[in-house]
Amino acid sequence: MNRFLKNRWAVLSLAFLLLLTLATLCAPLLTRYSFEEQQISQRLSPPSFLHPMGTDLLGRDLYSRILYGARVSLTVGVVTALISLILGTLSGALAGYFGGWVDRCLSGITHLFYIIPSLLLAILLTLVFGKGLTGLLVALSATSWVTQARLVRGQMLQAKQMPYVEAARSVGASTLSIIFRHILPNLWGPILVALTIQIPTQVMSESFLSFIGLGLQPPYASWGVLASEGFGAMRSFPHLILYPGGILFITLMAFNALGDGLRDWLDPAGDRNLM
Repeated sequence: MNRFLKNRWAVLSLAFLLLLTLATLCAPLLTRYSFEEQQISQRLSPPSFLHPMGTDLLGRDLYSRILYGARVSLTVGVVTALISLILGTLSGALAGYFGGWVDRCLSGITHLFYIIPSLLLAILLTLVFGKGLTGLLVALSATSWVTQARLVRGQMLQAKQMPYVEAARSVGASTLSIIFRHILPNLWGPILVALTIQIPTQVMSESFLSFIGLGLQPPYASWGVLASEGFGAMRSFPHLILYPGGILFITLMAFNALGDGLRDWLDPAGDRNLM
């Protein structure tokens, strides 16, 4: 823990992310306006006391929309990262432990997903499952589990040769017990680090898909939707894209700094074996 606390950027990033999460949960208490309340007479107003970040094309308070948009963007990022974590951990653990035809089949599926550009596949899946929250969750979850599977498989190949695994086998522990009660709990460090890296990747993917019109659609107010709405007017009204783009950039940097800090703390040797 001392090693983590000495990493100033990681601590600051953790504090920022905790404050951001708390702010999104308390959004009704921290905002004066609803994210969908329109004030046509105040449309395209610059930042002021009443509207700290200005208003958009329909007179909606940009500060409120960014704060409520954080709920959507972070929820999509966390949920899809967790789904990817579960899928990747299960497939990687089974492939690494059993080997043989199980490994060949699961590795073949993993390689198939790996060689297809993830964003291209995500775009195709959003077209199949439809634009909106459900299609976006399916698309991002289906394209991001591969890295986790490769990581867990490499760790599992090493772990199953460890003495504590041999001891568990010698006392008659079942295969599932060995995998889920003995091996995976000892791999929580790399898995946790991978999760902190997956979340900003998913947030960025959601923002990109929403920005090009293939992700979330109004009335959702994700950061990608806000950036897409402000892009067309950024020359005349730069605040429309400056604030959502800025908070997105800072959040992604905070997640990356937190992931680096956790990696240095949990895995100081830098052992990142992949498939």
